[in-house]
Amino acid sequence: MLKIGDKAPVFAGMTGEGKQWRLEDALGKKVVLYFYPKDNTSGCTAEACNLRDNYERFISLGYEIVGVSKDSISSHKRFAEKFSLPFPLISDTDLSIMQAYDAWGEKVFCGKKCMGTIRKTYVIDENGVIEDIIEKVDTKAHTDQILK
Repeated sequence: MLKIGDKAPVFAGMTGEGKQWRLEDALGKKVVLYFYPKDNTSGCTAEACNLRDNYERFISLGYEIVGVSKDSISSHKRFAEKFSLPFPLISDTDLSIMQAYDAWGEKVFCGKKCMGTIRKTYVIDENGVIEDIIEKVDTKAHTDQILK
C-alpha cells in the first residue's frame, strides 16, 4: 500500500487526445492524479466538472490535473469534449496504473463484492513524492478536499 511520503510510481499512458502522458514529464509541478470508475456516470461527471470549474485555480497554484480510468481512449475523448475538460484523461485498459496506485481491487457495488476501480486521489509534489491521498472523495467538492 502506498502512503504519504512514498515516491509515486512512475507511469505513462495514452490520453483521450491520443498523446502519451508521463509522470516524469510533470516533475517540477504538483500533480493531482485522480482515479475514477467510469466516464459519463453521475459521480465521475460531478468530480471531473468540479475539477474543471476550479482548473484555473489549480494552474495558478502550480498543479497539473490528470484523471485515470479503464475506459478507452475514444471514451475519454468523448467525455472530455462533452464536458469541456481542460486536463488529460488516461486510458488504463490493462489496469497497470490503477494497480500500481492501489486503485483497483475488491469493492462492494449494489450489495455485491466485485473487482473494480477504487475512487481515490493522490497529490504528488514537485519531486514526485506523494503528499496526500484522498480515499473518501466528495465528488461535488473535490477541489476543497485537495486544496484544504
